Amino acid sequence: MNYEEIRQLLGAEADDLLTYTSRTVPKEQLHLPGPDWVSRIFGPSDRSIPVMRSLQALFSHGRLGGTGYLSILPVDQGIEHSGGASFAPNPVYFDPENIVKLAMEGGCNGVASTLGVLGSIARRYAHRIPMILKINHNELLTYPNKFDQILFAGIQQARDMGAVAVGATIYFGSDECSRQIVEVSEMFQMAHEMGLATILWCYLRNPAFKIEGKDYHTAADLTGQANHLGVTIQADIVKQKQPELNGGYRALNAGDHKFGKYSERMYSELSTDHPIDLCRYQVINNYMGRAGLINSGGASGKNDLAQAMRTAVINKRAGGMGLISGRKAFQKPMAEGVQLLNAIQDIYLCDDIDVA
Repeated sequence: MNYEEIRQLLGAEADDLLTYTSRTVPKEQLHLPGPDWVSRIFGPSDRSIPVMRSLQALFSHGRLGGTGYLSILPVDQGIEHSGGASFAPNPVYFDPENIVKLAMEGGCNGVASTLGVLGSIARRYAHRIPMILKINHNELLTYPNKFDQILFAGIQQARDMGAVAVGATIYFGSDECSRQIVEVSEMFQMAHEMGLATILWCYLRNPAFKIEGKDYHTAADLTGQANHLGVTIQADIVKQKQPELNGGYRALNAGDHKFGKYSERMYSELSTDHPIDLCRYQVINNYMGRAGLINSGGASGKNDLAQAMRTAVINKRAGGMGLISGRKAFQKPMAEGVQLLNAIQDIYLCDDIDVA
């Protein structure tokens, strides 16, 4: 897909998204993705040679291999959203092999999934595409439903199956957050000791974050702080939902309420209401981009291709590292899923789309 085709898909927002120049934190201060990413960013760090080798395997694979950008297929929805709800639109993905085939045919850098999925096909595919084992999940079979990330897998299992990285989720802001931070921090330390890279889903979860009809779970200021906590426990890569608004701290401190700490400069000097600036605020909280930011592709809907392209353009121009897109890809025929994944990758391969 070329630049003009991308412009057409972006519709009325095309000029604003493709020509916008950010005047918050300048791009020159960011650590931006590039072919030398692993050696430039992790060479001075405490990451071991085996960890750097695992990271390099991920960054060298697929259509984006060698660019410093990532396109990852994540399929853990069989647990997180139930198998029936997730795979009913396309039941072939009940078979784990088809998940891996989609990632391979779609030109992804890697595939992220559960212990059961990856373990069932590891001997056939671990040497053919980098695998990321998701070690914790939120199960939805307990009645009434509860929301808590619990461990389903161990780091030794990830290494034994040939995975190059482990992924985990923390529900920052939840009642269970403190326990999850401790668990994941210990697991990430073990992963690094075993030569595996770490990817953290830095999600927010608290009913109090929904205020007067606005959902601040995707607020730039709150998700940015979640990212900052994530890189503190040495997540090599952070996955975050792309921000849709700002002012979470302000809303939570309205009236007589007190929550956290914030500065008004967060909304004037470090960000604006432009979607690229909102996303850049996430990037700067990742140690100015030293931990790459990959945004979520979101749920499947009516205009998946256009929505995915918009998300990818915002992420790239903000200084992000790529996209992780699951339901938009696997909840449709495989050929269409491959087309969508390739279209996302074309954003990062297009030299005419640069960092704002």
